[in-house]
Amino acid sequence: MPEAGAIPIPRYLAEQGVRDMVRISDGRMSGTAYGTVILHGSPEAAVGGPLALVRDGDIIELDVKAQRLELLVGEEELERRRAEYVPPVRPPQRGWRRLYAERVQQARLGADLDFL
Repeated sequence: MPEAGAIPIPRYLAEQGVRDMVRISDGRMSGTAYGTVILHGSPEAAVGGPLALVRDGDIIELDVKAQRLELLVGEEELERRRAEYVPPVRPPQRGWRRLYAERVQQARLGADLDFL
């Protein structure tokens, strides 16, 4: 799983006084990173989950106490985006990259190979 890391605040936001922003990742986070991060987001965008439909400028509401993350985009727009969705290019026909793409489980299941 990738490291979420310390993603810096974009300069134009930092100049406006923004000191933290919510980041959503399907990765993990070590003790060297900081800030508000939602980790182990799944299903991943690569398999056509809701994250695949998010666009720049969309409003996302986070309610930590209620454990709720909601994309505030109308259902008609989401349907349009689903219709336009193009899956990522298929992995190679063989080898580790193919095995990884087809058999590694989601983060909530340990990001392990499903046959182990």
